[in-house]
Amino acid sequence: MSGEQKTEAKTEQAKGKLKEAAGSVVGNERLTAEGRAEQAKGDAREAKEKVKDTFKH
Repeated sequence: MSGEQKTEAKTEQAKGKLKEAAGSVVGNERLTAEGRAEQAKGDAREAKEKVKDTFKH
């Protein structure tokens, strides 16, 4: 996984966790859902990069 893409994936995951936590604290279901979606997007990006790395070697 390239460093830049790995960083993007981790950043998306972290932002999603923050949004989810903030949404839970204030009781905002929309913000919580956005956070979960952003985490999933980061997870998917990370999985894609791992697959690419697997086929490189």
